[in-house]
Amino acid sequence: MKLPHILRATALACIATGSTALAEPLKIAYSDWPGWVAWEIGIQKGWFKEEGVEVDFQWFDYVPSMDAYVAGKVDAVCMTNGDALVTGATGKPSVGIIINDFSNGNDMIVAAPGIESIKDLKGKKVGLEEGFVSHLLLLTGLEKNGMAAEDVTIVNTPTNETPQVFASKAVDAIGAWQPSSGQALKALPGSKPVFTSADAPGIIYDLLYVSPESLEKNKEEWAKVVKVWYRIAEFIRDEENTDEALKILSTRVKITPEEYEPFLKGTYILTLEEALKRWEKGEGLGNVYGSSKVVDEFNLKFEVYEESQDPEKYLDPSLTLGLAEEE
Repeated sequence: MKLPHILRATALACIATGSTALAEPLKIAYSDWPGWVAWEIGIQKGWFKEEGVEVDFQWFDYVPSMDAYVAGKVDAVCMTNGDALVTGATGKPSVGIIINDFSNGNDMIVAAPGIESIKDLKGKKVGLEEGFVSHLLLLTGLEKNGMAAEDVTIVNTPTNETPQVFASKAVDAIGAWQPSSGQALKALPGSKPVFTSADAPGIIYDLLYVSPESLEKNKEEWAKVVKVWYRIAEFIRDEENTDEALKILSTRVKITPEEYEPFLKGTYILTLEEALKRWEKGEGLGNVYGSSKVVDEFNLKFEVYEESQDPEKYLDPSLTLGLAEEE
């Protein structure tokens, strides 16, 4: 987008709303996860312009998107609640202002033919990226089945390489999220998921995290972004819009709507009312605070970082609560 166009669009928006022009648009890094690809609906439909907020959505692979945030190249980034703690502890803190969704099956432990359950993984090799959400998912599955981390051998594998490693039969199972988990299933015929995020709902929340500096400086603008998000969420959750939503989402990642449909089904996008419940503080996976506490304990145990991170410093429901009061 050329700078003169940005300034012209911002000026027109400010004339219409009576607001003060931002020097630059809000820069948001997003990546290939259904709850974040969903931003594309608001972009394509012009809903941000309707709300009078200038945004610059920048497309990245997931890890580079976090790197861009830490480097100060963007104002906000789409991350899991666990990765936000890691990014804050090791690079740059952030504040989650929107709970986009929780993973509802897209994150998987995929096992080779002949392995029918988590219990069958005892003594086997599992390829996954240590310290990431797939590692936590595996440990949760083991614990739920009366097993321990020592019952399997972890083979540290970048998530995007898990399908190839799985197909080579160097490991007996892999841990990954979509699209890598789906690619792994296709790479080895007869393989199957033996534990997914649908078996532990709330273990992985996906949020929009903003830099504290940008949030303080541009709170009214971020409130408009929150408002657009829940318009997007309502659009997606309305079954009458499914075909159009799938077309927009699949086009962004260059696959067919039919191929994209299971990805969307494995992601539970939250309505405003549902998000409010997930913002309520408590223990366990039913809310984002409890989930983040579980992840913090995991990160400390596996020395992902050295000092405990307070989830409350990474979460701010105020803009969501403010929107709820308006409606």
